[in-house]
Amino acid sequence: MSDGGLKPKAVVLLSGGLDSTTCLALAIEQGFSTYTLAFDYGQRHDRELEMAAWQAQAQGSLEHIVVSLDMRKIGRSALTADIEVPKHEEQGIPATYVPARNAVFLSLGLAWAEVLRAPNLFIGVNQVDFSGYPDCRKDFIEAFERMANLATRMGTEGERVRIHTPLLELDKAEIVRSASRLGVDLAQTHTCYDPSPEGLSCGTCPSCRLRLKGFEEAQVQDPIPYESNPL
Repeated sequence: MSDGGLKPKAVVLLSGGLDSTTCLALAIEQGFSTYTLAFDYGQRHDRELEMAAWQAQAQGSLEHIVVSLDMRKIGRSALTADIEVPKHEEQGIPATYVPARNAVFLSLGLAWAEVLRAPNLFIGVNQVDFSGYPDCRKDFIEAFERMANLATRMGTEGERVRIHTPLLELDKAEIVRSASRLGVDLAQTHTCYDPSPEGLSCGTCPSCRLRLKGFEEAQVQDPIPYESNPL
């Protein structure tokens, strides 16, 4: 269904980080009217929610909502439990993996998409420079899309649901370059897993390190401050 008969609608999962913010800009570039969805899921900080709201407004989202769910009750993640955020690279699935997070988020995005009659969902997953999360892989996205078309009114009535992953095969430097080309204000993004109480990025967690490496390789100045910069 189109927005006023002009543009197709899309729900964009927006965390307020570099990847999801760039994903939103790419969805707009591709001609979609965007509706943005963020999650207050019991994460260690709410800085990213502030950035998501800022980006939604700045990039012209038609509606921005925040869904609250308490994944701390499930726990077993350094982002949702009293587990120290590692400051080094880990082998295998890292401590910051939140069990089934993208499956949960996409399911809620799909529910809103049904209400909006918006058969397009965008998510900023990436399987090149990723942190070992199983729910950032192409196989998972393709499987979820098949399920979405079986589980929804849209899919069963012939309106094919599509999960768009424009960052899937990009490395972090390419994501930074894409954001810069699209004029995204990267100062208004948050990536850190373990920020200070004031919201300052630590610079040493795996997420900060990957972001810094991407900016360095893209030869773009990262506009956000850090407590320390390992590069």
